[in-house]
Amino acid sequence: MVAVLGLTTAGTAHAGHRTDTLQRHADALLDQGAPGVLVEVDTPRGDVRVRSGYGDVDRRTPVPWRAKFRIGSYTKTFVAATVLQLVGEGRLSLEDSVERWLPGVVAGNGNDGRRITVRQLLQHTSGLTNYVGRMPELFLESEFEDNRFRTYRPEQLVALAVASRPDFPPGERWNYSNTGYVLAGMIVERVTGNTWQHEVRTRIVEPLGLRDTFLPGTSPFLPRPHATAYERFPEKGLEADPDDPRWGRAVDVTRYNPSWGGAAGDMISTTEDANEFLKALIGGEVLRPAQLAEMTKTVRTPGLDPAWPGAEYGLGIMWIPNSCGGHWSHGGDIPGFKTRNGVTADGERSVVVSINTDSMVARPGAPKPAGDVTSPLIDHALCGLK
Repeated sequence: MVAVLGLTTAGTAHAGHRTDTLQRHADALLDQGAPGVLVEVDTPRGDVRVRSGYGDVDRRTPVPWRAKFRIGSYTKTFVAATVLQLVGEGRLSLEDSVERWLPGVVAGNGNDGRRITVRQLLQHTSGLTNYVGRMPELFLESEFEDNRFRTYRPEQLVALAVASRPDFPPGERWNYSNTGYVLAGMIVERVTGNTWQHEVRTRIVEPLGLRDTFLPGTSPFLPRPHATAYERFPEKGLEADPDDPRWGRAVDVTRYNPSWGGAAGDMISTTEDANEFLKALIGGEVLRPAQLAEMTKTVRTPGLDPAWPGAEYGLGIMWIPNSCGGHWSHGGDIPGFKTRNGVTADGERSVVVSINTDSMVARPGAPKPAGDVTSPLIDHALCGLK
């Protein structure tokens, strides 16, 4: 189905020496297994965009400049901001228990919603296991094909998690869990009487004028223009070695029902809109000062090493050290797309990277990155690009 993923076609918008290093960083991602790369940097001197590789490998066409893509877990930042707006309005508290809003939903096998707070859901300190690890349809090609248009209810996803014992008692450790954000979306619905998608749309997407940001729900389609989304499904599923070059063939996963991601990962955007939201958020346009302070109050995250050494996690957003101090970020990995981003602490400069696969397998002989494959590009965009 898919030709060799290692062919290069580079391009820049607003081309010139200013983009040379950024372009080299984008090109380097092809060696790490990216079919195509789209980058947009928003600076006080204007936007800079570069792209590399192919949006469609068979047709040898580049990634469209304004391509829509699934943002995966970057959705969490939108959801956390929505919850914090409700907190600012006095409609719920970060210290409310899950049980208060969702009685009986988190119970059994040692899971206890009475002991878990809204804050812990947003900060990944609830101890709830990640339901994604119990979904073979996300990791095995045959299972994916059988279930790609299946609709999942949030209650089903939570049930997958509470069928297992918690990873640790609430508040005692940090461990990334999509389950917390599915529950956060359910709480938004209980508090407001509207779907979490409606609240994100009316509170954030529409006020900020994010015209190319979508909440697809159960729709399998990506609005055009878009790249082809590729995924590798190893025969051993979660047990596969990501350094094995035989780690599955690349297949087209552009269309599928994303409801399994729910409030943890079911949104679509563009590099332009994704930058706009990140800058507006850190710039104080989305949350009141007290709630933004809560969002950016971080805890240590040893689970994110070595991808992001020294990273800390707030409420739906990460603080990542870099060569000029650090930046705020929340990436996303979902079948077919990898999203990475960053914004400076003053909200003046941001970058978004979209790659049309989340299962990158480096070419033989390619240098092994010390951290996340996009970190050199992100660092240059925020610290080096003039």
